[in-house]
Parts: sequence; structure tokens; C-alpha cells
Amino acid sequence: MRSVFIGGGAMATALISGMVSSGKSAADIKVIDPAEAQRTKLTAAFPQVRCYERMGSALFARVDVVVLAVKPQQLQAVARKLAPFTSTISAVLSIAAGVRADDLSRWLGDYPAVIRAMPNTPAQVGAGCTGVYAAPGANEMARHHVHQMLESVGNVIWLNRENKLDMVTALTGSGPAYVFYFLENLQAAAIALGMKDVEARTAALSVLSGGLALAQHGDTPFAELRARVTSKGGTTESAIRVLDQAGADKAIQDAVYAAWQRAVELGNELSVDQSESM
Repeated sequence: MRSVFIGGGAMATALISGMVSSGKSAADIKVIDPAEAQRTKLTAAFPQVRCYERMGSALFARVDVVVLAVKPQQLQAVARKLAPFTSTISAVLSIAAGVRADDLSRWLGDYPAVIRAMPNTPAQVGAGCTGVYAAPGANEMARHHVHQMLESVGNVIWLNRENKLDMVTALTGSGPAYVFYFLENLQAAAIALGMKDVEARTAALSVLSGGLALAQHGDTPFAELRARVTSKGGTTESAIRVLDQAGADKAIQDAVYAAWQRAVELGNELSVDQSESM
């Protein structure tokens, strides 16, 4: 699979690492990034990956997937620069949040084979969860190549409607921050009770990894798993009562809803052509 990454940051690096680890040839991967420091870093990590400072027609000859791995605010400008070279590209994959397939297709000169994906940061350690939507113009081979690429860094969820990507963004894209927030406060509580920092961190991580392992062992509903731990009149019941009284359940759901709303807003904001906004 021949691929070109435009943008060589953390997520591009994670995908390249996953592809190489899964057996893809590093020599078939190219990266375009204007930052010399980033190109140097990538070359050191993947000596066979070829890095370039700017786009050129020769870089896109017979390419299976071009990955747009830039910030959402940069995507329109990058897409317009890529537009002259799309005739030899089988698929364009965007991993930028918010920017919709129709807008991206338009900026690419009405290029049809657009696929959007929302990977999350655990992809950096091969434990990602990526939601993917393919525009009607992306054929089965394009989807296959993209699936192989994303599968190399974790689970892949194909979506039948593009607006579901905003939901995925709110849940899995932002989700790692919710986990870290919980860990941060679990550790703080342990320290307040007298644990040392290292002990508290180890305990918090063990609680989370152990709970996840138990939840993944079968398909028992989360509520039932929680009930099994919550003995009547016990310590867990006291803790859960405090969480319920504080409205923690609603706060978590409201947080995901707020992230979803912002994802929708970003899509609306980023859909405006830059020439129209001047």
C-alpha cells in the first residue's frame, strides 16, 4: 500500500508506526511536513520513510491513500494545494475533526473518494479506537486500504452516517481526557489519605486496568458489574452514594453532550470557504 502523509505530527507518527509494525513497507510511505525538525525526527525513527518539505506532482503518482494529518484550521488551505494532484490518488483520508466530507471534496476540486476518520490518542500505543465514514465516491478498495491502515493502531468502527463522527469525537476522541481526569482525581484522593505519589499512581492505574479487564471479560452490563461490587452497607455503597448525590452520572453525560455540540459547531465554522470569510 502506497501512502502519503501530509503532516508528520503525533497521529501521523502513530499510524506510520502501526503500519510498519503490521508488516507494511516503510519504503512505500512518504511524509510531507514543512518543519525540518519533524522531518528529522521521522527519518530517525523510520529510516526508509521518505520525507519532503512541500508537495509536488511526482509524490502522488499511483498513491493508494493520502492522509491529511493537519489541524482542522489548516485543512482547507492544504486541500486546495493538493487539488491539482488528485487524479492519481485512490483515496484521501482526513483525520481532522469537524471538517465534513462534502466541504473537503469541494476544496479538493470535487474529488469524490473522501474518507473521514476520528482516531484517538491511544493509537500512539496501538490501543486506539477510530470511527470512520466513507463518502459514496470511495470504492471498496479505498475502504480496504484505509481499514488496514487504521486497524494497525487499534479498533475500527465504520459508520453509515457522517454525523455519527461527531458522536465518536465526543466519546472516543475526547474520551481519553475523561479517563485521565478520573485517574488524576483518584490519585489526588489517595494522596490526601496519606499515600505517596508513586503508590497512589500505581493504585489508580491498577484499579482502572483491572476494572477494564473485568468489563472486557464477557458482555455483562456495566451497571451489573458495578452492583456486584456495591455491597449493601459497605464502603463502595458509601462512595457511590456521594457520587449520586453530586450528580456525577449527569455530569459525565453532560460532558459528552458538550463535546458533541462543540464538534458540530466546529463543522459549521470550518465549512466556510476562506475566500468567503475574508
